[in-house]
Amino acid sequence: MRFTRYGTAERGRDRNAVVIPAADGSHRADARLRPTCSVVGGGIAGIAAATILAERGVDVTLHEREPTLGGRLAGWQDRLSDGSEVTMSRGFHAFFRQYYNLRGLLRRVDPGLERLTGLPDYPLRHSSGLCDSFARVPRTPPLSALGFVALSPSFGWRDLGRMNARAALPLLDVRVPDVYRRYDGVSARDFLDAIGFPPAAQHLAFEVFSRSFFADPGELSAAELVLMFHIYFLGSSEGLLFDVPDEPYPQALWDPLASYLQGHGVRILTGTGVEEIAPAPHGGHIVSSSAGARHADALVLATDTQGLRMIAEASPALCDPPWRAMVRALRTAPPFLVSRLWLDRPVGARRPGFLGTSGYGPLDNISVLDRWEGEASRWARRTGGSVVELHAYAVPSGADPRVVSHELVAQLHRVWPETRGAVILDQRHELRSDCPLFEVGGHLNRPTVHTPDPTVTVAGDLVRTEYPVALMERAATTGFLAANAHLRRWGLRGQTLWTVPAAGRSAALRLLARAGTSAADG
Repeated sequence: MRFTRYGTAERGRDRNAVVIPAADGSHRADARLRPTCSVVGGGIAGIAAATILAERGVDVTLHEREPTLGGRLAGWQDRLSDGSEVTMSRGFHAFFRQYYNLRGLLRRVDPGLERLTGLPDYPLRHSSGLCDSFARVPRTPPLSALGFVALSPSFGWRDLGRMNARAALPLLDVRVPDVYRRYDGVSARDFLDAIGFPPAAQHLAFEVFSRSFFADPGELSAAELVLMFHIYFLGSSEGLLFDVPDEPYPQALWDPLASYLQGHGVRILTGTGVEEIAPAPHGGHIVSSSAGARHADALVLATDTQGLRMIAEASPALCDPPWRAMVRALRTAPPFLVSRLWLDRPVGARRPGFLGTSGYGPLDNISVLDRWEGEASRWARRTGGSVVELHAYAVPSGADPRVVSHELVAQLHRVWPETRGAVILDQRHELRSDCPLFEVGGHLNRPTVHTPDPTVTVAGDLVRTEYPVALMERAATTGFLAANAHLRRWGLRGQTLWTVPAAGRSAALRLLARAGTSAADG
């Protein structure tokens, strides 16, 4: 793993961000000898891969089984009962400022990232009445973690005295990929219990991370939790504040990127899921879909977990038997529910645009879309109402979504009492179960970018990688890495990438953590 320290703030505030150099080569393929590549999956990972491949002159076909691009950030048109045209989606996503490679992708069509707008805070509220905020927390480590503890009402002096400092030392020196060797066999809940964090602090400060993976803390690998702590607290000075698109995902992101890809010659085949991949008689692959069969010299498989399993099951010659068996064993996280409500009146003027919640039954967060999204804001101004979105993560399998959505509304009334008198003019509910499960002990059983066949690579947030990235940033990073592997074989220049540092920033804290860990191991 090669890391080079990046000494300017061009890609973000953090001067310690590191660059991952790509292999050098020709800037563009010879037009007479253009290699062909099929990218399967039109989410962040697939679009990232298709982008750099097309920019280097590769003949790219992008397959997406859904009618629209975007993957789990896709959007589609709908009509409300009042006749309003709206864009529905699968819910809110935060574009954190550590997402260097995702932002690099978006800069292709929005160089100044003007379609992203920053939210002023990331408040967290517990049903006990405790509330945390990140607005005043310093962004530079280790002041970020110390400042959060000092400002958080969930940490008292007695609580700090009862904590197991030695068990907490690993948080001071996260090293990737060593973090997986040490903590992948432990659940996030057991790890936090061993440290002795106050229960309210666990809910407010850490459960938000585990819920980002749509998983219960008892099922989530502690390695993923520790990595997230590193990415947002002690490994980066970008902080925990984030940006959101100023219009729905298709208008702000995917439509411009689709036009960009088509301008580079990419064939975008939406509504055409890949059914089978077979070896071509004279090398390469035959990719079969509802649009017919197409030859490709190389493949980037950038689907979700279920899609990858289906392709592996239907393609008996893809890669090798152990790889296909590993893919077939992958699991998805529990279902999640998104309920979007169009209310006849606004929520309180001081309510935040986003609120993380804990202790309110199934309710994990509340978003007020008209605070930042243009389409929702225009509807709210026209009607005098508000557009509110409620999320429930890790919904029990078999739960009735109607019952869960009813409970979400009841909890909204608890959190913001002024909504009790609001009339729901319209509502939409999306229950999905297609996020990867980062289960305890599962790290080594996840696919990597590289496969036994050098002409096949894998990308997405489910992919195991040696870099400190997660969620949407893991999708973008592995998408570029999957494309880079093919570009390197073809003698073409790859995409340079950035990440937060792969280890703790403070030499003193690293030394303290290693001394404590060595003593514990001894």
